Amino acid sequence: MIAALIILLVILTFLGAPMFAILAAFALLGFHLSEIQFAALIVDIYSQFSNNPVLYTIPIFTFAGFILAESKASIRVVNFSQAILGWLPGGLAIVSLVACAFFTTFTGASGVTIIALGGLLYPALMKGRYSERFSLGLLTTSGSLGLLFFPSLPIIIYGVVSGTSITQLFAAGIIPGIFLMIVLSVYSSFVAKRSGAERTKTSLKEIVATTRAAKWELFIPVMLVVGIFGGFVTLGEIASIMVAYAFIVEVFIHKDIRIRQFPLVIRESMVLVGAIFIIFSSALALTTYMIDAEIPMKILDVLKVHLTSKITFLIALNIFLLFAGSLMEIYGALVVVVPLIVPIAQEYGINPVHLGIIFLANLEIGYSMPPVGLNLIISCIRFQKPVTSLYRACLPFIIIMILALMVITYVPWMSLFLVEHFGIR
Repeated sequence: MIAALIILLVILTFLGAPMFAILAAFALLGFHLSEIQFAALIVDIYSQFSNNPVLYTIPIFTFAGFILAESKASIRVVNFSQAILGWLPGGLAIVSLVACAFFTTFTGASGVTIIALGGLLYPALMKGRYSERFSLGLLTTSGSLGLLFFPSLPIIIYGVVSGTSITQLFAAGIIPGIFLMIVLSVYSSFVAKRSGAERTKTSLKEIVATTRAAKWELFIPVMLVVGIFGGFVTLGEIASIMVAYAFIVEVFIHKDIRIRQFPLVIRESMVLVGAIFIIFSSALALTTYMIDAEIPMKILDVLKVHLTSKITFLIALNIFLLFAGSLMEIYGALVVVVPLIVPIAQEYGINPVHLGIIFLANLEIGYSMPPVGLNLIISCIRFQKPVTSLYRACLPFIIIMILALMVITYVPWMSLFLVEHFGIR
């Protein structure tokens, strides 16, 4: 009977059943089969939510990101990037990478970026003589590029679940995130030269004009970095400041959003937040069972037999996380997998901050990997293309990102340099 239930839950997972329902079902089944008191589950989940001073920043940052996404900030940022970078070989493709990373950083959802910027950038890429396959692959994979940059929601969730300093994680993601963008930019430049893609002519007058138009949005990263890393404000305070700032800029300065539109913006942003918290609480239930049942320690005992070194463990971890990222929504993957892997990684001497960047880089790539990477599904709908064509379009980008992932994984300096050099706590 129990085996049949487990098989049924696995089948429902592959058929697309809601992630929170599957997680909760496995948690309930685990507590039912064990001698662990179910009351411990309620107490643990309540304490995780009530005693954590960071979780409340998630809806605030999400709301701020959706304000930017609903305005014409994307057009201003793209125009600015085009004026600064458009003259380079592959300039428009690089602009697309930068713009997508910028918006995913603030919305925390690659789907929002693909939907918001796809209609703007896809026709521009096609007009600029980039092939359809390259354009689709670029926009699909770059939809998740900003997840390593502050104030990415997955970074906050990893910090909460693993008990790692979120400020250190923000600093650790800067160099690997830039490295990924540089690698993809070099590839884009190579493709542009080979295909004869157009370069954009620019002038000092245009640079000044686009900078003036986008100056309020461009100040946001500066405000966040100085506020947090300068120690002037807490994470919660900067989240509130960002909402107020975005509201004033987009409603009263640019006047892109009217007050009567805000109920819709609030609803859309809180739907995402609600989904995150439902998955978070369901995953916490499963995590509580696995920890109480000492499952991580049992897994570690098995791994010690088969994975005798740190290198082999990291190879296995990358393979596992890429697979998990292609099947699971990133928030569920973080909350379920992180508590299992962190204690195991510590046994191999892996810094938890570096581990966090490895996690996020893997899951970022997994968004675009077959069979059901979230970016693939969203791009399939947004661009009205068969998912098989998106598989082929994304393949070169996935290969390049995996090669970059290997460097990020086996060169801890990339993640830890800023943390250690500036003594960030």
